[in-house]
Order: sequence, then structure tokens, then C-alpha cells
Amino acid sequence: MEKIKPAVDPDAYVAALSGWRLERVKFLRKTVRGAASLEEVVKWGHLVYLSNGPVLFIRAEDDRILFGFWRGQQLTSNDSRLKPSGKYEMATLEMGEQTKIAVSTIRRMIKEAVALNARLGNPQKAALKKKPPAEKKPANKLA
Repeated sequence: MEKIKPAVDPDAYVAALSGWRLERVKFLRKTVRGAASLEEVVKWGHLVYLSNGPVLFIRAEDDRILFGFWRGQQLTSNDSRLKPSGKYEMATLEMGEQTKIAVSTIRRMIKEAVALNARLGNPQKAALKKKPPAEKKPANKLA
């Protein structure tokens, strides 16, 4: 598998796309940027939007686009296609070329996700607090 160098900034990330993936990412990006005041960066190889920690991401892959929220499991009432995954209460909507989603739904999810981060704090820090303490191994004593 060939390792691809990550984009240096969000504009370069989008410019590297083509076809339906380019059009879908441009649509999502415009909608996200119009819904809330978020910092937009390329992190972990895809577009990430921050407000008191990570809020959501857009990741273009060969056959799909993932539109995910760090606290997405709390947003599933907005769109039942959000599937729980990973940690941080994450949930992701997998989009193909024909997937439809209303701008109003996207905006509502973003506003709720930003409000959750404002109320609950950075989801990455919250996940660290939930980790169980590491078990101590018994000392190996020689008799």
C-alpha cells in the first residue's frame, strides 16, 4: 500500500479530490463553515473542525466519504444513519455518491455538537478521564 503524504492545509486537501468526492466535500465544507465558528485543520490525514476540542471530521476515501462527530452518539436523533464507532462517543455517517442529506440536518448536528463541547469540554480530555486505572502487576519475588 502506497503511503500518501497528508495535505498541508484544508484547501490542499480539497484540491487533491476529484469527481463526486470533490463535489460532496465542497458541499459539506461550505455547510460546516456556515453553521458555526470552527477552526478548520488537516489532522489525522483529513479535515477536522475544532471548538473546545475536535467536533467533527470529513474524510474522503476512494469509495466513500465519512462525515463524523466526536460526540455523534448523542446526535443520532438528528439522523439515524449515524453509526457509533471508535471512542469519544463517536458516530459517523458513511456517504456514497448517491447519499442525500439536508443542509438543515447538517447545521442542526453541528450546532448541537459545538454546544456539547462547550458544555462537556474537549472530548479527547473527557475520554482520558474515563479510562480505568492501569492494573499494577504483582512484583515478581524470588524466594
